[in-house]
Amino acid sequence: MAELKTGTLDRDASRKVALVTGASRGIGRSTALRLATDGYDVAVIYVGSAEPFEEVVEELRSAGACAKAYECDVSSSKEVDACVGQVLDDFGHVWTLVNNAGITRDGIMARMKDSDFDSVIAVNLKGAFNMVRALTRTFMRQRGGRIINMSSVVGIMGNAGQVNYSASKAGLIGLTKSVARELASRNVTCNAIAPGFVETAMTAGLSDATRKSYEGQIPLGRMCVPEDIAAAISFLASDEASLITGVVLPVDGGMAM
Repeated sequence: MAELKTGTLDRDASRKVALVTGASRGIGRSTALRLATDGYDVAVIYVGSAEPFEEVVEELRSAGACAKAYECDVSSSKEVDACVGQVLDDFGHVWTLVNNAGITRDGIMARMKDSDFDSVIAVNLKGAFNMVRALTRTFMRQRGGRIINMSSVVGIMGNAGQVNYSASKAGLIGLTKSVARELASRNVTCNAIAPGFVETAMTAGLSDATRKSYEGQIPLGRMCVPEDIAAAISFLASDEASLITGVVLPVDGGMAM
């Protein structure tokens, strides 16, 4: 493995760098914080208001990481190329990429607008492709790295009212396996996480009946929390997972088995 570069930021050269998209809350925030405690410095990507990401950056710094936020629309290859270039200038390298950015535009297929289908594919699937492509030469030069894509249980099982979202998450599985094959010779692993129902601010507002209906579909009887997903990502990013690539790891309480 080539020596990792340090970049222009004042940081500990012994720490690897993780780039996490969609890290303002939920799974992305928990992942960024977990990687910081694992010894990573962390670059986070946001779109829209910078305020939530400024809070995340402060949390990451409090955890001992060198951290910085970057505004970027991951669906735009031009923006991604520019943003990744700046991250590399600042941090020197990226060892782990977590493609977590995603959106939903749910609705039954018969009434779904083209724009709702296209925007979900553009962010969830093409966004991950843009990020991986922008970092491929870096991973190849340093002869190592970790790519972790956020799929979903609905990418495995499908879900009524989410043809666009399910298609994007199923597409990520194909992307993951193909990238794993392309980059394996350079010691770069590429894996996907497939979360089930996850405790979020949105699910906190569900009625008891709806919640019980969801939990009834989970053999282990409870929803995931973001920290469950972050723990799986932490493992796939670790040295202990160096022989694991092309895998789709469900973190769903047994929903998709």
